[in-house]
Amino acid sequence: MKNIEEYLEQVTSLQGDSFGLMVRRQFSDILSGASELAALACPTQQEAEDLRKAVAIMTESEKKDAENLGDEKIRAISEDAGIDEALLSIFINGYALYCKRVRGSEPRN
Repeated sequence: MKNIEEYLEQVTSLQGDSFGLMVRRQFSDILSGASELAALACPTQQEAEDLRKAVAIMTESEKKDAENLGDEKIRAISEDAGIDEALLSIFINGYALYCKRVRGSEPRN
């Protein structure tokens, strides 16, 4: 299973992907042109930079338990990093779903 830093690299490796951008435009918000939920599928350069900032300032214990971070902790990290709280929340929730999926596919003893 990937740790939060490896998951970050996976997500940000898709930055600027042409297919991802096409999908993102298809589902963008009519009012603002933003598609927050697509941030994990194809992050913009700014979103990728913001996520890197947030993960960089996380403590080792926060990184080890990232899938279980609550709203207050996510809010504090996003404020300290100076990034959008919703973006970090989407990223952490995506990581939690990834962890749950991986654990669910592991063979049981």
